[in-house]
Amino acid sequence: MALGDGLSLLSVGHEWCEDLPVRHVEVQAVPLDRLDPFLTGERADRLRTAAVRVREALDGRVVWNVNATSHGGGVAEMLQYLLAYGRGAGVDVRWLVLDGDHRFFEITKRLHNALHGAIGDGGPLGDVEQADYRRVLDANLAQLSRSVRPDDVVLLHDPQAAGLVSGLRALGTHVVWRCHIGIDIGSDRSELGWAFLRRHLEQAEGFVFSRAQYVPPWLPSGRVRLILPSIDPNSVKNRDLDPYQVARILRRVGLLAGGDQDHELTFARRDGSVGSVRRHTDLIRDGAPPAPEARLVVQVSRWDRLKDMAGVLSAFSQNLLHTSADVHLMLAGPEVSGVTDDPEGADVLASCRMAWRSLSPAMQERVHLVCVPMDDADENAIIINALQRHATVVAQKSLGEGFGLTVTEAMWKARPVLASAVGGINDQIVDGRDGRLLQDPRDLDGFVRLLNQLLADEPFATGLGVAARARVADQFLSDRHLIQYSELFTQLVNS
Repeated sequence: MALGDGLSLLSVGHEWCEDLPVRHVEVQAVPLDRLDPFLTGERADRLRTAAVRVREALDGRVVWNVNATSHGGGVAEMLQYLLAYGRGAGVDVRWLVLDGDHRFFEITKRLHNALHGAIGDGGPLGDVEQADYRRVLDANLAQLSRSVRPDDVVLLHDPQAAGLVSGLRALGTHVVWRCHIGIDIGSDRSELGWAFLRRHLEQAEGFVFSRAQYVPPWLPSGRVRLILPSIDPNSVKNRDLDPYQVARILRRVGLLAGGDQDHELTFARRDGSVGSVRRHTDLIRDGAPPAPEARLVVQVSRWDRLKDMAGVLSAFSQNLLHTSADVHLMLAGPEVSGVTDDPEGADVLASCRMAWRSLSPAMQERVHLVCVPMDDADENAIIINALQRHATVVAQKSLGEGFGLTVTEAMWKARPVLASAVGGINDQIVDGRDGRLLQDPRDLDGFVRLLNQLLADEPFATGLGVAARARVADQFLSDRHLIQYSELFTQLVNS
């Protein structure tokens, strides 16, 4: 059955103003029973009970989600399915995307890096930046106030939306700030980021974090909830594909050699309509695609310095290529022009391409830099799905990570994962049981040593993948996430 069979859009309580700078992202309703094949009967019943309770508690209120982008990144991906299931449960949930200029996203990227304890571009976060940040959010607030009603619930995501808290509270709305990022041990840089945001956050009624270590000490503990992210097993990116489908997709988009023999290659989109995987010849930015039989080490992430794509390239090219002749590396990120809220992406990609050009011709043949198109979110998802399933090993050598959605996606696909023991990844993988953890993310020799172990011991790697899928099924599917949000909203409006 296609994902979108029987979907319908919920009616809205009041008209949408088309001249808003913020954008309304339409999300179709998905019935909760789509999750039943992945849940025990008890879990399915618990989800339905939570849906009834939150629907009664909200009593017609709208739950608004506000973030910085509708595609490109984990927050946008999670909102797609969480809101779809929320609508399927009869809750009026809506999604707004902020409007901002380059200067605004430069500042919020600086905040993003700061909360991770990273220097980023090294720029200031002072009074001038406060003024520019507030200027953009005040303009968005003026338009939001025309649609958000008193007693509605607003869930603001990450630093980009934090400056809306006090203005929305003044309208009489319930406001929760959801922070998807953080650092386990604070630093001068992270304190600078929190100092910038603190004045905006203190009036929020609730705060949601992925880890207790990310919560700044000045937040009232009674207003803090810990909610781990999740994946949707029904999404285009995570649905099952057999090896034949995987090979067809990767050949068609030019990520495996051998040519595309298909006149048309279709798939079911998230809304149930039929999509087509287009032919692409330029996803690999430099060089040629690997052979289908090559063993592939894959890292999928944004072109973000904290993902350390350059470090993976360096470790692989300097240490592994000499001893493992059939192993290739593929670093896959989004087409940078399609990610509007991340001004660093083009620079990081350019530095990786420069590093690739410095490799010997033999090494260049085995290292591949891939930019996946962003103009069709479902096509992007099916390509990433196929690439992760084809991988012999999936890497995520991040220098900092709030929670690695690409780690959970690969685990769900039963792939052996080698990831840095940073941030939320520590909550996702038990080292040696359902993946391998690199204790020091800057230890290139250690990365290669663990990677060689996975490549050399296929039964061990396979066992890790099987255990990984079981762990995701138990802890990181969307039913748990939905129940936790329903409990939060119920408590919020009842208090």
